[in-house]
Amino acid sequence: MGMEWIKPGVLLGSLVFALMGVLIFWLCFIVIDKLTPYNLWEEIVEKQNMALALVVAAMSLGICIIVAAAIH
Repeated sequence: MGMEWIKPGVLLGSLVFALMGVLIFWLCFIVIDKLTPYNLWEEIVEKQNMALALVVAAMSLGICIIVAAAIH
């Protein structure tokens, strides 16, 4: 169990899966942003809508858990 994580194949696989997870999360966020009747980023950042920010944070965590379970 020493240095197995440093092998090129393992390191490359980890990087590919990490990139794939980030890409899937980003695509899911864009789809959800398009499905909502308003611009999520504008509502959260410019209008300081904390309730929407909490909902988006919970949604983000849910998507991340699903993607991590699917990749694992």
